[in-house]
Amino acid sequence: MKNKLSDLNDHLFMQLERLGEEDLTSEQVEKEVARSEAIVSVGDQIIRNAALQIKAAEMMVNHGAFVKRHMKSFPMIEGVKDEG
Repeated sequence: MKNKLSDLNDHLFMQLERLGEEDLTSEQVEKEVARSEAIVSVGDQIIRNAALQIKAAEMMVNHGAFVKRHMKSFPMIEGVKDEG
């Protein structure tokens, strides 16, 4: 996957710039506000997902093999491999 959290940051700032354009009509402002709400909603989910991945990594560091054997049932978490 090519997207990174820095890309999300770029999208948020680009949207902020669009909202700040002074020559928008009221209809265009409404569209940009709706677009902003959608971007923020998706962005929030991306950030929650990243926080969960960090928490999983912290658990691996702090608790090692004990946690790893339980995390094998969550193959969507990167870095957890079945070793046997």
